[in-house]
Amino acid sequence: MSKFVEANEKIAQKVVEGYKKIEDGVVSGYKKIETGVVEGFGKVTDSCVKTLFAKEGESVEDAKARLSGKDKE
Repeated sequence: MSKFVEANEKIAQKVVEGYKKIEDGVVSGYKKIETGVVEGFGKVTDSCVKTLFAKEGESVEDAKARLSGKDKE
């Protein structure tokens, strides 16, 4: 019976290792996608602020600060 238990433990260990590899791959893939989406959203937002709300000669950061009311502090 001990050989059966040992074989079963080895199988279980390999299954856990495989699962962890898959999990790491999925998590790292998700993080890459998330980072790309956030960076893309930031670029679109900056472009919109620059085109629609920035005054002539005003930087995007200055326009964002003015619009948020933080330039009054």
